[in-house]
Amino acid sequence: MILEVADIRIHPGRQAEFDQAILRGLEQIISKVPGLISWKVNKGIESTNRYLLMIEWETLEHHTVNFRQSPAFQEWRAIVGPFFAEPPVVEHFQGLG
Repeated sequence: MILEVADIRIHPGRQAEFDQAILRGLEQIISKVPGLISWKVNKGIESTNRYLLMIEWETLEHHTVNFRQSPAFQEWRAIVGPFFAEPPVVEHFQGLG
């Protein structure tokens, strides 16, 4: 299992719109991608324009190849991309042991 963590910063004042958009994108697009295990999104309390998106994938390639190089990625970015104040920082993690 691979954990993708995306640190997302959106334009100030657009949190309510983004909340709806990211949930729509996760439910309608990401949830249907092969290799997806689960997803979770948290929004900042102190930094209200910051979100952490955590997605568990079966393998790294399910994210980097199967999703990122598919039309679904373009659909996803069309929904959430307009809110980004800067490109998200995305990193991958694996469990120990």
